[in-house]
Amino acid sequence: MMRAKAILSGILVLAALVTLVMLGTWQLHRLSWKEGLLADIESRRHQPAATVEEIDALARAGGDVDYRAMTAVGDFLNDKERRFLATHDGSAGFYIYTPLQLNDGHYLLVNRGFVPEDRKDPATRMSGQLLGQQRITGLARAKLLEKPSSLVPDNDTAKNIFYWKDLDVMASSVGLPADKVLPFFLDAGPETVPGGLPIGGVTQIDLPNSHLQYALTWYGLALALAVISVMTIIRRKQ
Repeated sequence: MMRAKAILSGILVLAALVTLVMLGTWQLHRLSWKEGLLADIESRRHQPAATVEEIDALARAGGDVDYRAMTAVGDFLNDKERRFLATHDGSAGFYIYTPLQLNDGHYLLVNRGFVPEDRKDPATRMSGQLLGQQRITGLARAKLLEKPSSLVPDNDTAKNIFYWKDLDVMASSVGLPADKVLPFFLDAGPETVPGGLPIGGVTQIDLPNSHLQYALTWYGLALALAVISVMTIIRRKQ
């Protein structure tokens, strides 16, 4: 009976060790993948800016347009701006998404940047409401296919408050024709605009990379279990 228990205990300990080592190894694979992704994003950001047409072709072909440098030329429809709840340098406010009407009749939603909560009314920042044709350079951002989480509130189009970047609703809520709206955003770069608002260059590249820490944790647990198991065996023999 004792021998059977010892064998069973040994099997369970071995299974636990294998599981812990596998988890650590999996995290190392994730680390390699994440480092490659971050390097790819960094490369995209510093490539020569692509045209709207090039980004559009890539997006419609199923390619990844996120964080690719791009430039667009058109006229802002300032009366159709949408506001995305956000913070910037510890201040609460909004990112201002304004449709840019391109020369070919298409529309591109541009994240022009951040405004504090008390400056959300365009009347308080009229000098920043750019008129005439503008050339905007920044980073392309992919369209979200669904709400990021069930914890995120629903967008309130009546109050013009968006909690997640629903491109289709942002466009339809201001009457833009769906077949003329490009399937991606443009985050404007950090160029200063008259009056200082909106504050451009607010793109956040926040991809947590704690995989090495997780891997060391799993391997450490495996080592601790192995040491405890060996010590237990030695004590039993003594």
